[in-house]
Amino acid sequence: MSNTDHDKPKEGEVPTTGHSWDGIQELDNPMPRWWLWTFYACIAFAVVYAILYPSVPLIKGATPGLLGYSTRAEVAKDIQRFEEANADLVAKLVSVELDREVIREDPALDNFARNWGESVFNAYCVQCHGREGGGVQANGYPTLSDDDWLWGGALEDIYYTATHGIRNEDDPDARWSQMPAFGDDYLPEEEITAVVQYVRKISGQEHDAALASAGEEVFLYNCAACHMEDGTGDRYQGAPNLTDAIWLYGGDVETLTETVTYARFGIMPSHQERLTDAERRAVAVYVHQLGGGE
Repeated sequence: MSNTDHDKPKEGEVPTTGHSWDGIQELDNPMPRWWLWTFYACIAFAVVYAILYPSVPLIKGATPGLLGYSTRAEVAKDIQRFEEANADLVAKLVSVELDREVIREDPALDNFARNWGESVFNAYCVQCHGREGGGVQANGYPTLSDDDWLWGGALEDIYYTATHGIRNEDDPDARWSQMPAFGDDYLPEEEITAVVQYVRKISGQEHDAALASAGEEVFLYNCAACHMEDGTGDRYQGAPNLTDAIWLYGGDVETLTETVTYARFGIMPSHQERLTDAERRAVAVYVHQLGGGE
């Protein structure tokens, strides 16, 4: 592109900008009036908007605007409106007996608790337990939609766990259990290998029969006190059933060896301060109805 000098346009001709490319002249047509007026109207609107509404960012917050409008205030009003509308149901949920059949007797309360509980679950629990309580085995986050429970799956049991958590140091009433690390100069490697094969045997998995036979004695001497002699576990002290092939971290040889050698120490935080009593009750109702509630 180059700048060239041109003669003044003849009368009625559109002037050029002085630019040309391969003989093609760039004309200097004026902008359409409708476009210009629209452009000026947008500028005027922006100025008026900046004066009336919050718009100019400052170090802390923004200019409030002459109208004092706030989206946060609008959201707060909506929340307040819904809280007032649901106040009776919230009060009833707090006072009702924590029994699934009792709550079902009031369809409005049951529907409210399940829907509110799902909202609470998605905000506070889904990060670990997954959508609809599917769990994440690789990280030791249990499935909440099956019927395999530690410490019980009744509505009151779920509520207690949601309230106090598991193995945390913030709540003195947290659920607590601790498996020893048998690899810490406690059991030799060959005995750990044998007991892993025995656990695979009682859980119905492929195993080495000779090693499993040797591992049975190791199991009875070191593991039966918590997991019971038949390996069915004791839910009330947080010892899982080892015969049902439902695993918190996995049931393959490598994972079982790591569990026996180093133990596991999963932690669930207390929600006693994070959630209101009504919210904890609602999330307990939601979890209970996922499919595994007792």
